[in-house]
Amino acid sequence: MPLQKQSLAISNQIATLHRQHYGRGAGSVRTSIHPDYVVTLLDDPFTPAENLTIANGEFRQVRDMRTMFQDWMRGPFTAAVEEATGREVAAFFSQVSAEPPMSLEFFTLAPLAPSKKAAESETD
Repeated sequence: MPLQKQSLAISNQIATLHRQHYGRGAGSVRTSIHPDYVVTLLDDPFTPAENLTIANGEFRQVRDMRTMFQDWMRGPFTAAVEEATGREVAAFFSQVSAEPPMSLEFFTLAPLAPSKKAAESETD
């Protein structure tokens, strides 16, 4: 699958998971795929209740809840990346920012076997 289609598949799946579990999706979602990692950025990811919590100086509460959610969602998020890229995810990291309102999902990819690496570079 071409990188552009892989990126779109990952963005769509992560956005869908956010909508299903938060009741709303991010304002925009974009994914970049690199040889050793995948990064998904979600702009304007917070719910109205989270925005109110942040406006009242309690971003730490929102970050703690989001961190717990990301821990729970590690499996489905990782599966989305593995399915789209055909690569195993070695590690998953997630972070949120109040200003600008943004969420980042970062996936490190397991090293390719030498024979797969050569085949993958021929298709890019």
